[in-house]
Amino acid sequence: MSSSLVVCEVDESLKEKLKKFRFRKETNNAAILMKIDMKRQLVILEEEYEDISMEDLRNELPERQPRFIVYSYKYVHADGRVSYPLCFIFSSPMGCKPEQQMMYAGSKNRLVQSADLTKVNNDFQCGCMLRELSHIMVGFKLTT
Repeated sequence: MSSSLVVCEVDESLKEKLKKFRFRKETNNAAILMKIDMKRQLVILEEEYEDISMEDLRNELPERQPRFIVYSYKYVHADGRVSYPLCFIFSSPMGCKPEQQMMYAGSKNRLVQSADLTKVNNDFQCGCMLRELSHIMVGFKLTT
């Protein structure tokens, strides 16, 4: 018996886009926003963002619908080194329909595996319209 239930598959073109995103050479903050097509039960691309701050990304998210986000940002270490961590974020705000929450939660692992995001060290799950995401990211930066 499988250890995880697969609710939705991942669109093939999205898999390719995520692969390219993982190996991008640009040095700006960027994000890929994904949603589930409920009728097709498929994780699809909703929007791509270049040069976007965490605050602007928060403002782009729907208030009452879950989303998956892959975010790459510039991080300057205390010793001056620069890195570009990749974060996988599962946003599930309060007030979402239970069916949506279940579909997203049941599809998260499939997305992570099929997009080969298993080596991404920063995996956040947030609610409350991502208000706390900036605080989580600041906390992450302080412990990196």
